[in-house]
Amino acid sequence: MHLTLRERERIDIFNVAQLARRRLSRGQRLNGPEAVAVVCDEILELAWDGLSLPQVMEAARHVLAPEQLRDGVAELVPQIQVEALFPHGTSLVAIDLPFGAPATAGPGARALAEGTVELNAGRTSWTVTVRNTGPLPVHVSSHFPFAEVNSALSFDREAARGSRLGIPAGTSETFEPGSIRDVELIALSLPAPADDYHQGTS
Repeated sequence: MHLTLRERERIDIFNVAQLARRRLSRGQRLNGPEAVAVVCDEILELAWDGLSLPQVMEAARHVLAPEQLRDGVAELVPQIQVEALFPHGTSLVAIDLPFGAPATAGPGARALAEGTVELNAGRTSWTVTVRNTGPLPVHVSSHFPFAEVNSALSFDREAARGSRLGIPAGTSETFEPGSIRDVELIALSLPAPADDYHQGTS
């Protein structure tokens, strides 16, 4: 049987989620990867069943209770993002604070000094006009290849090759149904492609 990369990833998520559920059934608490797998598995199945994006996002916040997680998991996982297949097509499901507000800053947290930081310094940037032609909002995360986003977004995809949104890492943009707006794109790597589309300012 030949499986696509997406299908193999779906099987991996299912297997880890099933292992996590077995541990929960024995009264064990879950670590970060196990908890993320359970939530992602639920998101993917709810989307497959035909629930709307808002319904899936709301349900995903209640998959696991804090007492089912090991200490520090809520701090370790401030957001979960997964591409889910809905009846209308694929959409990014982004869940902020999936396990509730963390009690502490958590491992790996950074304390930022006062002042401003220039994003994407020295990186080539350019602008494309994007229209959401679909009936639902489309969420796009910071480092998702923009040329490969949901087909409901209409824009010059050739112009977007080799780019991502020019927004802070770990954040996302939402394109509401019927909206039309310009977005800044950033080259994925240096040097930037040298075609006519990528001659914007940095």
